[in-house]
Amino acid sequence: MPTERKRRTARHTKKGKGHSGLRIIPLGGLGEIGKNITAIEYGGDIVVVDCGLKFPEEEMLGIDFVVPDIQYLLENKEKIRGLFVTHGHEDHIGAIPLVLPRLDVPVFATPLTLKLIENKMLDVRSSYRPKCHQVQAGQVVRVGAFEVGFINVCHSIPDSLALYVRTPVGVVVHSGDFKLDTGQIGGKGTDLAAFAEIGREGVLLLMSDSTNSERPGFTPSESTVARTFEEIFRNHKDRRIVIAAFASNLHRAQQVFSTAIRFNRKVILVGRSMLAYVELAKSLGYIDAPDDLFVTPQEAEKLAHNRTVVLTTGSQGEPFSGLVLMSKGDHRQVKLGPKDLVVISATPIPGNEKLVSNTVNRLFACGCDVVYERNSAIHVSGHASREEQKILMSLVKPRYFMPVHGEYRHLVRHGQIAREMGIPAKNIFVLQNGSVLSFDEKGEAKVGTGVYSGSVLVDGMMLGEFEGSLLRERKELSENGLISLSVVLVERDGLFRLVSPPKIESRGSIYGLDGEGMRPDIEAAVEKATVALGTGAVDKTAFPTEIRKRIREVLAQNSRTYPSIMPLVTFLSDEVLKSEGKRSKRTLHRTAEPEIPPAPGRGKAAKPKRSGKARRDSFEGKGSVSARVKPPV
Repeated sequence: MPTERKRRTARHTKKGKGHSGLRIIPLGGLGEIGKNITAIEYGGDIVVVDCGLKFPEEEMLGIDFVVPDIQYLLENKEKIRGLFVTHGHEDHIGAIPLVLPRLDVPVFATPLTLKLIENKMLDVRSSYRPKCHQVQAGQVVRVGAFEVGFINVCHSIPDSLALYVRTPVGVVVHSGDFKLDTGQIGGKGTDLAAFAEIGREGVLLLMSDSTNSERPGFTPSESTVARTFEEIFRNHKDRRIVIAAFASNLHRAQQVFSTAIRFNRKVILVGRSMLAYVELAKSLGYIDAPDDLFVTPQEAEKLAHNRTVVLTTGSQGEPFSGLVLMSKGDHRQVKLGPKDLVVISATPIPGNEKLVSNTVNRLFACGCDVVYERNSAIHVSGHASREEQKILMSLVKPRYFMPVHGEYRHLVRHGQIAREMGIPAKNIFVLQNGSVLSFDEKGEAKVGTGVYSGSVLVDGMMLGEFEGSLLRERKELSENGLISLSVVLVERDGLFRLVSPPKIESRGSIYGLDGEGMRPDIEAAVEKATVALGTGAVDKTAFPTEIRKRIREVLAQNSRTYPSIMPLVTFLSDEVLKSEGKRSKRTLHRTAEPEIPPAPGRGKAAKPKRSGKARRDSFEGKGSVSARVKPPV
């Protein structure tokens, strides 16, 4: 998805006394997977649903992740009554450590989600501590003009919720990420009865998860993966088993632990995030596994390989994850070989396909057998497919429908499903980030003037709109390399000349600068630019640009691709150069010493003993010699 901002188009997006009617404002998550955040506004009150990040796209060189632009929320933060979080995945909570301290609003979420948020705040070493309020399915919270209720849904992480928001105009339902799974691990499935009850009350708007709107039928149950694990463990009793999964998929982790217990294997946890998630889930009671099930990699060395199973990160081919390091032979504790079976229990996120493919190839090169989704049922989605989306619509019976959480084609497909379910086309709104869906007091809907929205890129802990010059420069450097020049000029009577030949260095460029390469031509180009400066055709401020122009003309004779050219220009007056030259001569004369022959058996000259003053003079002399260059005669 493009990362350009949408410009503010109306004055009413600024803070004010409030708007009449109800407004739904998606600031992220539409037309993209990730960066989910939506504002629900009535009068002088706003509630915010989720605040997630998105992983960078291929062209975002050096960017760690992408977060939503919250300019609209900052301009109206006195209206915000709370941040309501549906579940603990990164695309729903990942931006909170960067956003929440700027908004300073209370957070409402389930116990696991709150603990994950608190840990993320500690990870970024922030002194800010959020005002957290624990909620549960079935509970209702009153904030401002809203009543917010919570419905349990089935997803790939425990404690996932859907929300319904009672407003003076009508009820708004946000499905969160969900699926209908009768075989859900942990015993908590989607509460269809609660959705039906809200539907009987009357629902103005349904916002529903669109991720799998292109998949027909039903999403397979998580119990399918349990049966596959059982078969893998039974058929490979003589091998160590390595399983890669999302650290946040705690249901999947529970299945690994349960299967390991049945087959009398010990579990080795690898990866910082995997260790953190499992430890947290165990402390909160979301994972049922005895402490003696787990062993460290060092303890596992005393056990037979076929008595252990490794649960690791790296299912997406992340460069420094556990599985990737193992595939390269770089992991310090786990080495893979022909006696290992590797199971990748995840589907590649769009954009990660190549990373995963490379990892699989390296694993085969290590001699391992590899099981991945293409050839075995070792992963199921946590999102509803088309028939499940239909069931939710039939229970909620919304007057209006707005698909959320998906790329644009997913939103369009979900809108088509809504039409199949009898919702009029004029009541279906496929929107973009920054759009505003407005409802008057009678519940009539229209798309209003959009607000300021977009993306903020994060590089380390630096935030900014890097989509312009910075990313363009990084792309150019990655493709063409760099040529840097240090040019020193002396000015005398309004004329300029080079103090010495320019110092030229090349990094990542195909143009050779050694021997009979491009160096003489580049030096000649700098000479021509200097002549232009002396004749007045170019002024001092434009001289670096003139150097780039002249060098590009030289490079154009050899190639149509150009490296980045970075000239560093220093101007010296003739008087300064003369005085510095005299100083260098005096220093050299003062520090001159007879050459001392090497000592017997040594290749280097022995250093004479000197007084403190002599040593100080010598240091000054070396500094002067290296720093100053006599002008050409």
